[in-house]
Amino acid sequence: MASPLFSAITPHALLVILFVYLSSISNNLAAKHSYSSTHHHHRSPHKSSPFRNEKLHQAYIALQAWKRVIYSDPSNFTSNWVGPSVCTYTGIYCAAPPYNHKIRVVAGIDLNGADIAGFLPDELGLLSDLALFHLNSNRFCGIIPETLSNLSFLYELDLSNNRFVGPFPRVVLSLPALNYLDIRFNEFEGPLPPELSNKKLDAIFVNNNRLTSMIPPNFGANNSASVVVIANNKFGGCLPPSIAKLADTLEELLVTNTSLSGCLPPEVGYLYKLKVLDVSFNNLVGPIPYSIAGLAQLEQLNFAHNTMTGIVPEGVCVLPNLANFSFSYNFFCEEQGICSNLTSKRIVFDDRRNCLPERPLQRSNKVCQPVLEHPVECFEQHCNGPFGGSVALVPTAMPTAAPMFSPSMAPTHT
Repeated sequence: MASPLFSAITPHALLVILFVYLSSISNNLAAKHSYSSTHHHHRSPHKSSPFRNEKLHQAYIALQAWKRVIYSDPSNFTSNWVGPSVCTYTGIYCAAPPYNHKIRVVAGIDLNGADIAGFLPDELGLLSDLALFHLNSNRFCGIIPETLSNLSFLYELDLSNNRFVGPFPRVVLSLPALNYLDIRFNEFEGPLPPELSNKKLDAIFVNNNRLTSMIPPNFGANNSASVVVIANNKFGGCLPPSIAKLADTLEELLVTNTSLSGCLPPEVGYLYKLKVLDVSFNNLVGPIPYSIAGLAQLEQLNFAHNTMTGIVPEGVCVLPNLANFSFSYNFFCEEQGICSNLTSKRIVFDDRRNCLPERPLQRSNKVCQPVLEHPVECFEQHCNGPFGGSVALVPTAMPTAAPMFSPSMAPTHT
C-alpha cells in the first residue's frame, strides 16, 4: 500500500534506509554523481572553508536562496537557517549518499505543515542528492522550477496542499528514481501527460487540481502503481481500458467527480488486487460490468451519482470482503438476490434515488421511465471528447460532490 515510506520511522533513519535501497538500484546514477562531483562541480573548498564538502556548500547556496523568497513563516520554522551547518537546519536531513559513504549530504527536506508562504527558486536544483522532498500543507505558490530535473535520487515528492499553478509539472517525468508523486490540492491545469504512464510510480495523487482534457488513453500501460487518485478534476471522456495494465499492483482507484462519461469498461474487473473503487459523481451510463464480481479483495465500492442503469448483480453483492457499497442516485431497476438485503451481510450500503420497486426513497416513475425505456448499449458507446463523438445521457440534477479531504486531514491512502 502506498504511503510516504515508513512514516513511523524518524526522517534520518528513513534516509539511511532509502539510500541503501537506492545504492542497490542506482549504480549508473551513482557513477554519474561520483564523476560529476570529481570533474564538473566547483573545485573543493579551500581548507579553511566552513563546509565539510562541496555538496554541503551547494546546499547552503540553495537553502539561503530559498530563505530569501520565503515571505511568511509564522512558526519561525526557518529561523535557524543561518550559517554553514545546513544539517542542523530545521526540516533538513543529512545522510551519506550511495556513491560515497564517507561524506554527508542534504538528502531530505520535510517542511510538512509548516504554513510557510513563498516560492521555489531555481537554486533548489543544486540539491542533487535529495531523496525526499515533502512540502505538504504550506502556502508555496508559483510554478515548479525545471532545475528539479537535477534531483536524480529523488524518491518521494510531496507538494500537496499548496498554491502551485501552471501546467502539470513535467519536470517530474525526468526524475529517474521517483516512486511517490503527490501534487493534490493545488492549481495545476491542462492535460495529464501521456508520459506519466511510463513512470514506475507506486503512488499517484493528482486529485483536486484544475486538470482537463481526457485521461490519457495509455493510462496505466507501463505503470506499477498501487494507489491512483485523480479525483476532482475535469477530465471528461472515458476511463481507458488500459487501466487493466495495473492489474498486478493497483489496490485503490479513485476517479470521483472527474466528468467521466460513457460506460465503465469491463477491464476494471481485471484489477484483481483492488480494494477501493470510487467512480462516484460522474456521468457514467450503462450497467455495472459483471467482471467486477471477480474482485475478491474489494472492500469499498462507490457508483453513486451517475446515470447507470440495469440490475445490481448478485455477484458483486456477495464479494467476500465488501464492506461498503453505494450505488445511490442512479437508475438501477433491480437488486438481484442478496443485493436487496445487504444489511444481513453487515454491508453498509446506499441504494436511494434509483428506480427500485418497493424500496424507499426512490425516484418517481415519471423520472425513471424515460431513462429505462432507452437502455444504453455499451458496445455502441464511444468516449466523449477529442477521440469520440457519442453523447451520453445527461444526468438529472444532483448535489455537487464534496471535495476529498485535504492531505493534512486525510488518511495516508487517500
